This record gives sequence, structure tokens and C-alpha cells, in this order.
Amino acid sequence: MKQSLDRMTHSISGILGNSLLALYLYGSVALNDFQQGWSDIDILCFTRLPLTDKQVESLLFLRQELLLDEPANPYFRSFEGAFLPLKQFLHGSSGRAVYWGTSGQRVTENYTLDVFSMTSLLTQGLLLSGDEVRSCFSPPCLKELQCGVLSHFHTIRRYGAAPDSSLYACGWLLDISRCLYTLQTGRVAAKTAAGEWALQNGLCPVEQSLRKALEVRKHPLLYRDTLAYQKWAASLGPDIQSYADVLEAEL
Repeated sequence: MKQSLDRMTHSISGILGNSLLALYLYGSVALNDFQQGWSDIDILCFTRLPLTDKQVESLLFLRQELLLDEPANPYFRSFEGAFLPLKQFLHGSSGRAVYWGTSGQRVTENYTLDVFSMTSLLTQGLLLSGDEVRSCFSPPCLKELQCGVLSHFHTIRRYGAAPDSSLYACGWLLDISRCLYTLQTGRVAAKTAAGEWALQNGLCPVEQSLRKALEVRKHPLLYRDTLAYQKWAASLGPDIQSYADVLEAEL
């Protein structure tokens, strides 16, 4: 992981040169909750100047180029994030940004973070390269965090009712735990820590399912291709909604 982060940082610095203002690592890696086979490596890069055509072209497929050079590396495909001028991000203005996502990469006109990611970036993020610029931002207030939880709650109700058999099906239970943690503490926790906190506080009415979700989160490569897990994950809809009832009451 350390070598992959160092090489990615070096490659991005080489592409952006003096225009690189700040490159941050946040999310599960910064929270010491990264699990290979489940987690992403979240980065956000601010530049001093608008991205040039050459920089855009080089950044778009950097993950793939590094993976071609090190095909056995398990981390390069997990990098996600964005590259854009700091002023563009601060003002929410249109411009040009390079975005790396799970399903691919693209050039987009703007890029924002949800309140969970912004809080993680500002409070637990790590500066990989460049200057510290987080003093330019105000952390989301409690009301903004509550609005973020409410939006996530609606997503859980909509998509968690009939989950598929992927690893992320049981992740809904961890998401609910994180939402409850945020509502009760005003802070953001890693998903694993939030799930364990919910169990310790007796908040989950489907405790056995949450315990199994935590086990899958900690050892995803042992579960993701097993038929027994897939059948269990696809049956989680009622348990997810039962736990979502607790979140709704808290809201």
C-alpha cells in the first residue's frame, strides 16, 4: 500500500508539476479501515491552474498505465477521486475536472463531496503532497450532517429493500450504523468502527446480521465468491429495512 501510494503521488506530481497545489488521501485508508476487495483508495487533488489538455489526457488513464507496468499490484485499480482547481471546487463553479470512479474515468464540469466524505477529508485526511489548504474550508455543521444522513436514509429505503448478492449488500447495515453514529455524535466514523459501536450500544434489531456484515467487511475476499454468502446477501432486504426503521426514528 505504502509503495503504491508513493508511486501514485510521484506520478501525479510529475504530470501536474508546479500546478499541483495539494493532494489528499481520505476515506477508509486514512481511517485505517481499508479492506482489499471491498474498499477504495480515495484521493482528491487540487491544482493552482485549470487542467491543460495534456494533463487531462495523462491523468485519465494513469491508473491503467501503472497497472500495466505492475500487473500484480492489487491497489492501483482501487484508486478513486478527482483532480480540479481549488477555486473551482470552493465556488462550485463549472470548469474541467478529471474523475476516477469504480466504473471508469471521465472529464466532468464539476465535482463535489458529500458531507461524510468532506468531514473525513477535513478531520482525518492525510496530505500526500503539496501545501495544506484545508483552512479554506468550513467543516459541515450538524444540520448539514443531518441532511446528509436523511438523503442517505432515502437511498437505503429505495435500494436496500431488494439487495443483490454482491459484497455491498451487507454494507447497507454498516451504512445505517454510520448514519446513527453521526446523528448521535456529530462526527464521522469508519464503517467497521460504526458497526461495532452500534452493537456495543444495542442499536441494531438484527444483531446477528450486523455481526456477519462486520465479518464480511473484515474478510471480503473470503466471502465474495461463495454461494452461501450470495444467498444470504440477497435475502437481507427485511433486515436492512428493520434496521432502517431505527434510523428513521432517530431522524
